[in-house]
Amino acid sequence: MMNQLAINTGFYMLMPYLAGHLSDGLGMAAWTVGLVLGVRNLSQQGLFLLGGTLADRLGYRPVIIAGCLLRTVAFALLGFADAFPALVAASAMTGFAGALFNPAVRAYLAHESGERRVEAFAVFNVFYQTGILAGPVIGLALVSVDFRLVCGVAAAVFGLLTLLQFLALPPCRTETVSREGVLAEWRAVVANRPFLLFSLAMAGSYVLSFQVYLALPLELGDTGAVSLLFVVSALVAIAGQLRITDWARRRWSGPQAIVRGLALMAIAFPPLLLAGATPPAAVRGAAVLVCTVLLAAGTALAYPFEMDTVVTLSGERLVATHYGLYNTVAGIGITLGNLLVGALLDAGSPALPWTALFLLGAACALAVAALNRTGKLAGTAAPAASAGQR
Repeated sequence: MMNQLAINTGFYMLMPYLAGHLSDGLGMAAWTVGLVLGVRNLSQQGLFLLGGTLADRLGYRPVIIAGCLLRTVAFALLGFADAFPALVAASAMTGFAGALFNPAVRAYLAHESGERRVEAFAVFNVFYQTGILAGPVIGLALVSVDFRLVCGVAAAVFGLLTLLQFLALPPCRTETVSREGVLAEWRAVVANRPFLLFSLAMAGSYVLSFQVYLALPLELGDTGAVSLLFVVSALVAIAGQLRITDWARRRWSGPQAIVRGLALMAIAFPPLLLAGATPPAAVRGAAVLVCTVLLAAGTALAYPFEMDTVVTLSGERLVATHYGLYNTVAGIGITLGNLLVGALLDAGSPALPWTALFLLGAACALAVAALNRTGKLAGTAAPAASAGQR
């Protein structure tokens, strides 16, 4: 939990202010700024599967530590480098670090929490969102002094986290390990049809969540409003996550809770349709706020059960590899979804993007409901290659 709190605090302390530093501080052209930022995202999304595989093969602890150490170096380099190749390298290192520790942290948590995985992931999301909320505030105070100070402090956070984990984090490995090669493991994970279908069904939910960064700030007419939407979204999760999860567990199965969470995310967008084509600023702002709250609540409802379902569908083998592929599918979904949403926003019809997002959420909910109804989410598949005792 503290690992993820520190990771998000350090990351969001720096990353929201990197583009401004590159363009204003270093005078880089817009396309080069976009390239540096894009390399970070591409290296992380593209290497999640590799990071998960390394975690399953080497153990979660060393991969978590290696990821934090790599990000320490990367953030320090971002602060002091002014040459384009060095900045691209630092950005790629930042992304690869995330690809290392993200699947490993989730697999570690799933393994250690045992039968209480849903509760553990609910608490995990509280820490996760707290880091998102605290990081930009700390970064704003530091960047007013100097951007290098932001990088230095963020690097120090990851450096201290690396040291603490090296000294205190217990080893954690799964009970079984594949005796096959990496490609055989990947084929086994991809051949896990229920898992792959669930990943594809859930990818749309990440497109919906990402609109806090894209469509909703544009609807407000102020891209800087993303900070306010961040705060609202994080506060909903921090204040409500544990209550929402406890309430849902007493009423529904995991897949049923996911379906309802997705449905809640889908109905977040009709208020923007009801606001009309040219609503007053107050009405537009209220509709965006309602949409943000419903998206956050739907995510809080679905997330712990979603993470638990990934473990169930993995058969509790190659868990980090499954998380890695799951994150990669989500990343591809976000990229394609944002291209579509952007095209719809440019089409000139105010109702078109919100209608499409509502239909996407409804389709995701129906897809997960269908998978559950046909028994594909029961975790009966044996997706991993042959396994033996560690």
